[in-house]
Amino acid sequence: MEPGMNFHTRKWVKPEDLNPNQSLFGGRLLQWIDEESALYAVVQLENYHVVTKYISEINFISAPRQGDIIEIGILAIHFGTTSLTMRCEVRNKLNREMILTIDKIVFVNLDKDGKPVPHGKTAISFVKDRL
Repeated sequence: MEPGMNFHTRKWVKPEDLNPNQSLFGGRLLQWIDEESALYAVVQLENYHVVTKYISEINFISAPRQGDIIEIGILAIHFGTTSLTMRCEVRNKLNREMILTIDKIVFVNLDKDGKPVPHGKTAISFVKDRL
């Protein structure tokens, strides 16, 4: 597990999340990851106007089953001028078994017209530090 990785979001694998093999459908997991990454980017960049630019190789390690509780971990690893790069790990909440890793998810900070704009951030910030 990556040091500093924050596992905030938990999901319960339900019947509607399953593929024909009766394990978690990979597309559903990627939807959850993209949503969690977007929320992380919005909070870090303090801007609702962000978009997914790039997702690197996705490494599926194990397949969650119905009833499993999984947790999604996101960590900012690089702040570009207009971008934020994150790492993602997904693991089983109860037994800590690794489910998936993604080395790079890149989001771009946009202005109200949808054009990339510098965000001015250089490091991870925590909401409590801004209050």
